[in-house]
Amino acid sequence: MKQADKITIFQMTLLIMTAVGLKNHVIVIPPLLRTGGRDAWIAVLFVGVLTLIWGFLLIYIYKEIKGKHINDWLKENTGKAFAIIFRFTFGFYLVILMIVTMRETITWTNVSYLWRTPPLALTLLFLIPCMLAALTRINTIAIANFFLLALVNVLGFFVATANIPRKNPELLLPILENGFTPVFKSMIYQASGMTELIIFLLFQHQLKSDLKYRHIVINTFILIGLTLGPLIGAIIEFGPVEASYQRFPAYEEWALVRVGKFVEHVDYLSIYQWLTGAFIRITLLLYTIRILINSKSKKVNLWSLIFILGIVTIAIVYPIDDKLFVYFLIHFALPTSAVFFSIASFILGVLVFIVKRRKKKVSQNEGTRA
Repeated sequence: MKQADKITIFQMTLLIMTAVGLKNHVIVIPPLLRTGGRDAWIAVLFVGVLTLIWGFLLIYIYKEIKGKHINDWLKENTGKAFAIIFRFTFGFYLVILMIVTMRETITWTNVSYLWRTPPLALTLLFLIPCMLAALTRINTIAIANFFLLALVNVLGFFVATANIPRKNPELLLPILENGFTPVFKSMIYQASGMTELIIFLLFQHQLKSDLKYRHIVINTFILIGLTLGPLIGAIIEFGPVEASYQRFPAYEEWALVRVGKFVEHVDYLSIYQWLTGAFIRITLLLYTIRILINSKSKKVNLWSLIFILGIVTIAIVYPIDDKLFVYFLIHFALPTSAVFFSIASFILGVLVFIVKRRKKKVSQNEGTRA
């Protein structure tokens, strides 16, 4: 990659804030409420602590790979076969994340403001701009995200403060009424979002400065905040039982907004928030797949993304009952993504450790011979 196609840690943080933030802010909220109830927020804090510990592993891997392209490092140290398996498996899970994101976006669009628009039309109208953006530079995506995210944050603080009169903090009590079991069960859903911080390792060759542990800490707290906001908001505005029945609790909070006596029904503003998050998320996932493909050919990149988007489109338009999809989301998509990214990071950590020891032995032997 050219120097001009590199971004700062700050820009990468904003990208994660938008892309991963959509998952933490919207997608994982319903499963958290269904399994954790009023104590779901405790699970978020527990996972936050585990993420801070896991962050040391990410930094360890980053320091040993030393800014190389992940594909190049794997080929040099593990062989071409393992590199291909790693890329294919990682890419497979990225496609699943895209399908989940698009399915949730299209479902929400159909039930909220475009009731009769065919899912195929919505899917194509949304995915084509994402593909075109993913074929550009990461710098371009980061700059666009900077301006889009600004208004997203303003609207987020607006809905949070406007609903203060309708919030009842007492609904968070009693704490741990059903013990720690619901908390532990719901942790996997928050972990599915937090483990996506592994994306730092895939983009390290496009970072202008070195990744530090404090950057992991900052991103962890940002993602925790993005989950706690709508999660606690749903509990203290609707109650834990009613909130657990809602399909999109974060969107329902917009329906409560009322400023004075005359300003209400402003839930249309959430459209900008959701579509911005989905656009950056899908674009970044597609760009990450470009990184895994690691081809300099524009045609290869183009047709690879077209093929992937074809799979995503088929998965979206295929008639599946929403209850079945929610079951798939809760019992497969979110838990397995958390497990996969965790295992992937530990495998990379083990590989880095083995390679480091091997190189150390080689250098010691050379020193002895000299």
